[in-house]
Amino acid sequence: MAAFSGLAREELAELREAVRSRLSWDSSVTDGELRLLIEQELFRRQATRAMTAAERQAAVSRVFHSFRGLDALQPLLDDPEITEIMINAHDEIYIERGGELQRVPIGFDNAERLEDLIQSIVGRVNRIVNESSPIVDARLPDGSRVHVVLPPISLKGPTVTIRRFPQRPLTMERLIEREAITREAADFLRRLIEAKYNLFISGGTGSGKTTFLNALSQWLPADERIITIEDAAELQIRGAANLVSLETRNANSEGKGQIGIRELIRASLRMRPNRIIVGEVRGAEALDMLQAMNTGHEGSLSTGHSNGARDMLSRLETMVLSGADLPIGVVRKQIASAIDVIVHLGRFRDSSRRVTEICEVIGMRDGEVELATLFHFEETGLIEGRIAGRLTRKESLRNVRKLAHAGMSEEATT
Repeated sequence: MAAFSGLAREELAELREAVRSRLSWDSSVTDGELRLLIEQELFRRQATRAMTAAERQAAVSRVFHSFRGLDALQPLLDDPEITEIMINAHDEIYIERGGELQRVPIGFDNAERLEDLIQSIVGRVNRIVNESSPIVDARLPDGSRVHVVLPPISLKGPTVTIRRFPQRPLTMERLIEREAITREAADFLRRLIEAKYNLFISGGTGSGKTTFLNALSQWLPADERIITIEDAAELQIRGAANLVSLETRNANSEGKGQIGIRELIRASLRMRPNRIIVGEVRGAEALDMLQAMNTGHEGSLSTGHSNGARDMLSRLETMVLSGADLPIGVVRKQIASAIDVIVHLGRFRDSSRRVTEICEVIGMRDGEVELATLFHFEETGLIEGRIAGRLTRKESLRNVRKLAHAGMSEEATT
């Protein structure tokens, strides 16, 4: 990205306008013709004499992407090592690479160009963002998740956060190789998936919940009908032939037409699903998810933000109560009967992401939902800057009814 120093931002803007003036409004131009036109215009300028070949190529690509790609974002999106792009303002962009944040020396010409790009992104997925509705979730064609906040909510200007996902989702084997989970724990979860236990994945921001959910989905039986429900589609379910993906819809400019996760969950119940996968629960839809798990849709999966498995129970209670006036005891019974196992993920100080605990929901006791810790990560130290430790077995699974029904032995999970 240092190659962009060959031309200043003002010079790039002048080059872009010069190319635009040479384009005919009533004729189409191929990508090759556009690149050639940019190169010709660049060579006409005195600045090229002080530029290296790499800088000239970077300048041509930058201007080309302003017409056909995603402008300043394109080189960042082309870098597979970048996992997050954070635009704080049009001239202030940070990235995450290898778990570390760093500012990049590129930006947009002005806030208006950034706003134009935002409108292009959200328009592709039929979303609306403006001053009256300044927050929106969207996605890029490659599946990257986009979160936008506009002024006046964002004081420095349009703010965009892009979460990148690998083109080929990480498999459980790769996660084992990265020591995100042990083979013993992975084999245990595989048997739970096959036996249709309801699993809930919890963790903080950036802990890898979606990645882990994608990895778990590789074990879903190929002959089952799977329905996924998300705010912005980002799950990459592989191997499921009978798959239906549903995505929420924001209200239109008149404030009508909004379809949220609650409506999608209810609709999915009429679509003859074997399993329902809710990408993430954040609010009142938690009640609908729990009811779906409690009404014959075993083997369902979902995720949520929390600091631990026990904290996830409290958050679920809060989410359910935000949408329904129910006694707390009724809510806890719903949770205890719906969720079988909670898998918690953590992001450590060395930027690694790992399973930190696997807990079984074993029922109610003294009015509280009771958990049993089946696996727990025990840190042992630091080796060459990387945290050392192991996910160790603590207890055996108590509820083996579904295992028995699936014809699996209890010993296989101990």
